[in-house]
Amino acid sequence: MSALSKPEEDLQDPGEAQGPVEAQPLGAEVGEAASHLASYHPASSSTPVEALPQEILDEMMTNLMTFLLLKYRAKKLTSPAEMLNKVFRDNQEYFPVVFSQALEWLQVIFGVEVKEVDPTEHIYVMVPTLGLTCDEMLSDGQGLPKAGLLVLVLSMIMWSGDLAPAEVVWGALSRIGVYVGSEHCIFGEPRELLTQVWVREGYLEYRQVPDSDPARYEFLWGPRAYEETSKQQVMAFVLRVRQRPLRAFPLLSEEAAREEE
Repeated sequence: MSALSKPEEDLQDPGEAQGPVEAQPLGAEVGEAASHLASYHPASSSTPVEALPQEILDEMMTNLMTFLLLKYRAKKLTSPAEMLNKVFRDNQEYFPVVFSQALEWLQVIFGVEVKEVDPTEHIYVMVPTLGLTCDEMLSDGQGLPKAGLLVLVLSMIMWSGDLAPAEVVWGALSRIGVYVGSEHCIFGEPRELLTQVWVREGYLEYRQVPDSDPARYEFLWGPRAYEETSKQQVMAFVLRVRQRPLRAFPLLSEEAAREEE
């Protein structure tokens, strides 16, 4: 692990490593996403989020998520020491609570997990949730990761008997502020993403219900979803999310509760 123990020696600041042209747009996107998610705070924490000045919290959360997402894109390691030095600087006492909340948002919203690969040196790597590689297939490599939404859709299909009516999916997504025909700050236009991009990549199937008149459509898991993950893994992920205080995707909790009943 000697090569992994000191990432700060060979990693630049994200703005330097990725260049200002890319780092600034990503920071703006994450900032918009953070503003959109600002109402979703953990219900409890060892250091209450409510004790932090909101403008400081928002700025630190945006900077930390931008930093970690750039590391994710570049497939680079990081450490608490590097995060403290590059992101927090004069606000290092806020690191534990902001880092904890950032991990929740990255996993549930963006589908990015932060895993510790060296417990001794506390070295972290960012990986896609459940091994889903949909974000790596983006042709331009731009935009925020979207695997979190894919996990949500796959879970809805599971709990609908392995096929979900399109109107049910659109209705459920509208409850979390993702509307057909409207650009979402994280996910873009959902109809294009679900019925074209993810169908083309093999994560979803989108087909007309046989003999439906007027035509109705439904979603199923695609072959690539079965290759990269499993229903058991998706179920376990949703149940873990349900047990956490963060409820950025309340639909996950509601669906899991109905499944248990």
